[in-house]
Amino acid sequence: MTKPQRSKRFIKPNDSTNCVSENSNSSKLPLKIRSKSNSPLKLKSPIKLKSSVSPERPISNNLQINFQNLRILEQDFCSIDALVLAPLLLGKFLRRDDVILQITEVEAYRPNDSACHARSGVTTRTASMFGPGGHAYVYLCYGLHMMLNIVADNEGVGAAVLIRSCAPVSGLTTIQQRRGQITNKPVLLTGPGKVGQALGLSTEWSSHPLYEPGGLELLDGPKPEKILVGPRVGIDYALPEHVNALWRFAIEGSPWISAPKNTLRSP
Repeated sequence: MTKPQRSKRFIKPNDSTNCVSENSNSSKLPLKIRSKSNSPLKLKSPIKLKSSVSPERPISNNLQINFQNLRILEQDFCSIDALVLAPLLLGKFLRRDDVILQITEVEAYRPNDSACHARSGVTTRTASMFGPGGHAYVYLCYGLHMMLNIVADNEGVGAAVLIRSCAPVSGLTTIQQRRGQITNKPVLLTGPGKVGQALGLSTEWSSHPLYEPGGLELLDGPKPEKILVGPRVGIDYALPEHVNALWRFAIEGSPWISAPKNTLRSP
């Protein structure tokens, strides 16, 4: 499966540092300059300071959704071919505690796929991938990154969809703390390792049923108007036909998509 692109490490600010404004409106501060006579001069026009998005305000496409009414997707939703399931997951939501993420980019991995972990058969690491659809498959990459996959198809098949990127919808403060990065820009969640970190996942979440209330849940969400397709990322070791297969899917127009973006196109 894909390997995450290495990114620069960020130093987590002190708790006293507040980079996210409580007020989403711009604030105005008058600027005073002292003249040679040491008397203050007041500029006629104040300088406008743009504030960041509030942690409790949805920042994913200005979604107006009541998440209390969203239904958890049933197991049957995921019990289909991974290549069919992958684009259907775009726009759906992942929820754990106060964090809600909208899925914006995915990759499909199928049986007999030389880029798929299942190619080597059932192992201690991949056992959950051979379970029934609708369960989580979480693996450790580079000894650092927790990669979340949603198991697809029927039990024993060995197929899954990797969640490559998401957009934060709720719980931004928790996401930032888990990521150690105080920002609301796409760099926060564009990459599978970042998604796993934002959700606070470990390999112990493998085999967790995403269709049961509590823990980590897969929720229904709006279908995107248009999607993009392209080859999967970081699988140069696979056979050429699998390297070139257009099994990567993303929401067109979303800034919450990982690199490389220039390999994505309309279907």
